[in-house]
Amino acid sequence: MFTGLIEEVGEISSIRAGQNSYQFTIKANKVLEDVKIGDSVCTNGACLTVTAITSQRFTVDIMSETVEKTNFSELKIGSKVNLERALRLSDRLGGHLVSGHIDGIGKVKAIHKDDIAWRIHISTTAFILHQMLDKGSIAIDGISLTIIKVEDDSFEVSIIPHTAQETTLLGKNINDTVNLETDMIGKYVQRFLSPSTAQTKNQPKKSFDMDFLAKNGFLS
Repeated sequence: MFTGLIEEVGEISSIRAGQNSYQFTIKANKVLEDVKIGDSVCTNGACLTVTAITSQRFTVDIMSETVEKTNFSELKIGSKVNLERALRLSDRLGGHLVSGHIDGIGKVKAIHKDDIAWRIHISTTAFILHQMLDKGSIAIDGISLTIIKVEDDSFEVSIIPHTAQETTLLGKNINDTVNLETDMIGKYVQRFLSPSTAQTKNQPKKSFDMDFLAKNGFLS
């Protein structure tokens, strides 16, 4: 589990490609202070397991499922990546709960300055957009951000100067891709409110509408 607060930006120093998998070696400093083989490091939003460590680098294996859901196939030697070690139970939860399981990718549509901040428009699929809401949380390349606005084919976030300096987001160009993970709690709510795939003929379909909420004490 992670918070979406990036600890440092690492750099890919080597890539070993399989048929549908990768092995990345990443140059880093801070995240290596107490990382052990078998630990998890959130890399551009994806939870990856450390398989080897040196004084300045660590190695991770990326399986086909992760390749399919992320933009990792587009990364090259020298690409910058956002890094965060796994959350400890004693840590402050400054961002939001991030699992490191990518839902899909988005594409940068526009970046423009807004006083001290930068507003970023990102397009993505209807499936992912359906799990978002205004003022909700989203992890973009592992960065915990608040959604300003959700539109029909895109959404918008804003980042402060600190986030711009400490992450890779402002290094993106128009049409570059980013990894997206929607809010974990929102996904559970969506699942509970959706018609169950396990319903049988003898089980009446539940309707979660305003009448249902009123009858069950959620509305006054």
